[in-house]
Amino acid sequence: MTSDQTRWLTDGEQDLWRTIREFLWQFPSAMDRQLLRDSQMQSGEYSVLAVLSEAPTPSLRPADMAEALRWDRSRLSHLLRRMEAKGLISRCSDETDRRGHQIGLTEQGLETVKSAAPHHVTFVRETLFDSLDADELKALESALPKILDSLERQGLKDSSCS
Repeated sequence: MTSDQTRWLTDGEQDLWRTIREFLWQFPSAMDRQLLRDSQMQSGEYSVLAVLSEAPTPSLRPADMAEALRWDRSRLSHLLRRMEAKGLISRCSDETDRRGHQIGLTEQGLETVKSAAPHHVTFVRETLFDSLDADELKALESALPKILDSLERQGLKDSSCS
């Protein structure tokens, strides 16, 4: 695409883009700081513990967990090793596939996520939901899936998120 064909952003769109960009940089960092401050864990660890605690079965295959988190398996594998060393999760042989493993919560992991959840939910509620009125929430609920669909149509959506 040449410069002549580029559909440049209007001043208003440029301002909105800068705000979106700042949100994309600031929110994940703020979430990490909240989890570290209140629960001494990283957001990835919290995400794994939350998926395991909400699973309909007591353990999950790593592939199923990666799909639920929309992460690639390599990222998950490294994190699971660290979490196992901390005593938050356990790995055992998969009864249905002897080559694989099942990941489960330990008692320590369950207590950790139960302790962290109220603080984390309060952060999400106060930061995202309480700062928007009902119409703004509906607009966000409508807009975000459209943006994700656009990424997929362009072939730019992370394949581990499918």
